[in-house]
Amino acid sequence: MKKQYKDAVLCVECGYKYRFFGEDAEIAAKELNIYCHQDHNFMTASIPSHRLFVHVRRLVAKGYKVGVIKQMETAALKAAGENKSSLFSRKLTALYTKSTLIGEDVNPLLKLDDSVDVEEVTTDVPDSYLLCICENGENLKDRKKGDIVIGIMAIQPTTGEVIFDSFRDCASRLELESRVLRLQPVEIILPSRLSDQTEKLINSITSMRLRDDRIRIERMERLHLEYSHAFQLITDFYAKEVPDTTGPQKLSVILSLDKPVICSLAAVITYLKEFNLERMLYNPSNFKRLSSEAEYMTINGTTMKNLEILQNQTDMKTKGSLLWVLDHTKTSFGRRRLKKWVTQPLMKSSEINARLDAVSEILLSESSVFGQIHNLLCKLPDIERGLCSVFHKKCSTQEFFLIVSTLCRLHLEIQALVPVINSHVRSPLLQNALLEIPELLSPVQHYLKILNEEAAKTGDKTQLFKDLTDFPVIRKKKEEILDVLSKIQLHLVDIRKQIKNPSAEYVTVSGQEFMIEVKNSHKSSVPSDWVMVSSTKAVSRFHSPFIIENYRHLNQLREQLVLDCSAEWLNFLDHFSEHYHPVSKAIGHLATIDCLFSLAQVAKQGDYCRPTVQDNRREIIIKNGRHPVIDVLLGEQDQYVPNTTNLSGDGERVMIITGPNMGGKSSYIKQVALITVMAQIGSYVPAEESTIGVVDGIFTRMGAADNIYKGRSTFMEELTDTAEIIRKATSRSLVILDELGRGTSTHDGIAIAYATLEHFIKDVESLTLFVTHYPSVCELEKAYPEKVGNYHMAFLVNEEESAEQKGSEDEENPEFITFLYQITKAVSARSYGLNVAKLADIPEEILKKAAHKSKELERTVNMKRKKLKSFAEVWKINDSQELQKWKSMCEPEDERKDSF
Repeated sequence: MKKQYKDAVLCVECGYKYRFFGEDAEIAAKELNIYCHQDHNFMTASIPSHRLFVHVRRLVAKGYKVGVIKQMETAALKAAGENKSSLFSRKLTALYTKSTLIGEDVNPLLKLDDSVDVEEVTTDVPDSYLLCICENGENLKDRKKGDIVIGIMAIQPTTGEVIFDSFRDCASRLELESRVLRLQPVEIILPSRLSDQTEKLINSITSMRLRDDRIRIERMERLHLEYSHAFQLITDFYAKEVPDTTGPQKLSVILSLDKPVICSLAAVITYLKEFNLERMLYNPSNFKRLSSEAEYMTINGTTMKNLEILQNQTDMKTKGSLLWVLDHTKTSFGRRRLKKWVTQPLMKSSEINARLDAVSEILLSESSVFGQIHNLLCKLPDIERGLCSVFHKKCSTQEFFLIVSTLCRLHLEIQALVPVINSHVRSPLLQNALLEIPELLSPVQHYLKILNEEAAKTGDKTQLFKDLTDFPVIRKKKEEILDVLSKIQLHLVDIRKQIKNPSAEYVTVSGQEFMIEVKNSHKSSVPSDWVMVSSTKAVSRFHSPFIIENYRHLNQLREQLVLDCSAEWLNFLDHFSEHYHPVSKAIGHLATIDCLFSLAQVAKQGDYCRPTVQDNRREIIIKNGRHPVIDVLLGEQDQYVPNTTNLSGDGERVMIITGPNMGGKSSYIKQVALITVMAQIGSYVPAEESTIGVVDGIFTRMGAADNIYKGRSTFMEELTDTAEIIRKATSRSLVILDELGRGTSTHDGIAIAYATLEHFIKDVESLTLFVTHYPSVCELEKAYPEKVGNYHMAFLVNEEESAEQKGSEDEENPEFITFLYQITKAVSARSYGLNVAKLADIPEEILKKAAHKSKELERTVNMKRKKLKSFAEVWKINDSQELQKWKSMCEPEDERKDSF
């Protein structure tokens, strides 16, 4: 078995334990903190079978592929079979990795009524995508340049979601990075060889993750990802293996996809077959394209990171991100949907306003129906994943019962609310979702009625079905068992005669049934052909030959019944799966409702307003807006200083922002971007008033960080991002450039910043926020007075404190600055960098030296300016008296310093 599954850690069932052998035992000992020891020629370690789910999940969380091997035979049937003297036969029943944790071995739902602490199970990440990446370098020239076409396939086996995409990417692999960051896969399938640029990107993404949260990488032979092989495999799969007759139509849908996507799909089919999860790929009409530029706002990977949309930049956790602020969902499936909403803001004002109408109604309605709907969402199990587990036929009876009874409860409770929903719910989005749910869930009732609740909760498949008319095989087997039992019962009359004891009864001890207990003093009355099974000081227990024969037969029938019931159970699940799509749609509606309630919860916070969203206007107008995340992090005690923004395509569309370091420039520009994203998600925004003209994308370039993995310096990283923005931004985009040009010499930096900004003003015409410390860039306001405005973050220079410090050493101390965090018209002439140095506790003597040097450089520059001005004046003089006058003004200076 180990030869067959070299890359998996195998747990082998041995009686009431699961054992690990060889290297697997050493891995288990290290990762699970259990003891491993030498047993004959193998290292071995073991875990009790009822703890299997905890340990499998722990190993999987650490990035291993885990196989579970079970005994396939039972004692009585084996004893009656051909191979009674050989080993118990065993078979690999399941494989698990990070993206494929489905099934009763790993599902803590099994243990709901148990005292096992479910918290011990590694907490589930909300999404568990399996991502396959396939490249297609069109020709050598493109490949050398780094331009290639990439196809991806992202599958979430736990929820049944299938996403594909293909796109052209340049050497920076920004498009691929955006998609990987958006999906946050837990497992990636890669061909054995990839282009250097992609390898570097994958390395940089996987290396950021913590040890217990590593992304698992699976390498596949190139053969699996070659088009000819992929084509053959997919044709066979859809034409022969998919059970219904629509195979050829499905195949034509698939073959219309791009080549690299087809190659990725083939690799995914090959991979999922190992886990028996390929069933979710049977229906290509459920496949969705990831990037739809017409439907959703473009938020690329850089912007996702810079604006901290899904995770903060400090420790990569959710806290401090936009998702964290918006997420008040009550269900796991609602949380997954909200994450999609956050990364895919809408582009049609009608859809955005439909969401806003629903949120407003939940927020403002007096009706109690919303409270009742909200209560339905509380404490729901993850029915989306549960349904998928049923669909893959990997669920336990407990899980099935929990899922189906939950769905039935929802069906009845929402059905009861229908009249009130019709009369009190106005928003079409909410009303349609709520009214469709009972209809979609109606087939589920039937399945709950068939089941026997007690048996389902204990996992006893032999008593699972109440009415056996639809299950003739089980009925026949149960009748046979009853026949044998009645024979054994009738035999008791003979036994009483034989041992002359009219009150003798069968006893059961330690699982051995139908024994006759005889006092040791009466042993002589027992016939000689009876077999003694057990004895104590006082009594002996026997089986008669008739019982030995029939008891063996009974046990075989019972074990066969268990097998028959398991087969019927799988058929039963197959029947239920016919309703997978309607039920899945109903769960989708519940997820939408959960998200809308979550956004209404956000809107309840103080000072949030409903944004006005319009299609045809290019404008972002925010009155007294606040940064949504900082606002929550500061809480009640500190007040975030609100700021106003007024950008308009027809008027001033570019803001050049200057001001001291630490003055709040970056927070301000992020706030504008986040408010725009929130508005297009359909959320209320932290402002007094807000009007947003739909933007098609937000592009950002901020922060200084090199990328060692990709072999790019800080400045290279800066310009790569900028080049990408220049390529992608349109007149309907919001562009944010923070301190462009600072990674190189001042002259080059100013030149690049000036030329880039002028390009955005003149050619791209996007709404632009440009933060800079270069005063020369601010001169663009004079060149484009209607379109460009100069702003700075206001501050106060505390003259008195500075004066106190100066004393005799006149100019050698940095100034004290008080930040006002208020955006104000006009340019800030200085950046007061020394003030930040002081805040950062740079030693006093260095500060003094720096202040001295700063003043000296300032004097030199001012003197040069003065002399140039003076020279320009003399150039215009054509009268000797004027010249004399000019000379006498300049002479005192010339005596002190060298003339120019």
